Amino acid sequence: MNDKHDKGAMQVDVTLVRELAALLDDTNLTEIEVEDGDRKIRVARKIGGGAPIFAAPAAVAAPVAAPAAAPAAAAEPALPAGNVVKSPIVGTAYLSAEPGAAPFARVGAQVKAGETVLIVEAMKVMNAITAPVAGTVKAVLVDNGQPVEYDQPLIVIE
Repeated sequence: MNDKHDKGAMQVDVTLVRELAALLDDTNLTEIEVEDGDRKIRVARKIGGGAPIFAAPAAVAAPVAAPAAAPAAAAEPALPAGNVVKSPIVGTAYLSAEPGAAPFARVGAQVKAGETVLIVEAMKVMNAITAPVAGTVKAVLVDNGQPVEYDQPLIVIE
């Protein structure tokens, strides 16, 4: 065995890279980064040559437990019927493209499938969250600049 060749050579876990690539496909994400000590693996793909786009899957409305001190806790279980767009990542929600601009979607607005309804910023990357279906925005469940968690309901479209 040649120690000189092996010393300092990066050992790539091909199985992990394949699992991360499969996770990209399963979640419609365009980038995943995993860090283990001093080793870092980043798997990314471009969609349409533009900025990364993260599409949230449609789901049935489900009540979300909120802290007892939150005044809006009573309103969350009574979500309007429709498709709940959930956050595919942890980050900060923005309702418009820039401060002072009109929001992407307002309650009562008609949206098309694939249309951007808000942005979630994570690690200085702005990720467009798109409508999974065409319809009317029934509820916007987050405020501009609000931190959001993975799988948190963001918008309801009927």
